[in-house]
Amino acid sequence: QVQLVESGGGLVQPGGSLRLSCTASGNILPINTMGWYRQAPGKERALVATITRSGNTNYADSVKGRFTILRDNAVNMVTLTLQMNSLKPEDTAVYYCNGKTWSLNDYWGQGTQVTVSS
Repeated sequence: QVQLVESGGGLVQPGGSLRLSCTASGNILPINTMGWYRQAPGKERALVATITRSGNTNYADSVKGRFTILRDNAVNMVTLTLQMNSLKPEDTAVYYCNGKTWSLNDYWGQGTQVTVSS
């Protein structure tokens, strides 16, 4: 089993910044890709950014140039960070950390709320 714990959400004004963190522990060896997804009210969960074990990244077009995903692979733990800059009201959503194994099994965190509002 893999445990994913997120932190760092909150309320920020448009144009501001937030940093989300996710710690993955447990049986993390099969985890290859990790990423962040978000779900706004009334919408489906959507990809924000992903990063593979080797460091290859992928971003949704809507966040390119504003968000940065980082990954720190320790022996027994992986720390995933999402640096979010120039935030917009449309970035408001619940953000979920995801870990995907080589066999494409998914693990999810509990989610953290990000609200961008003046």
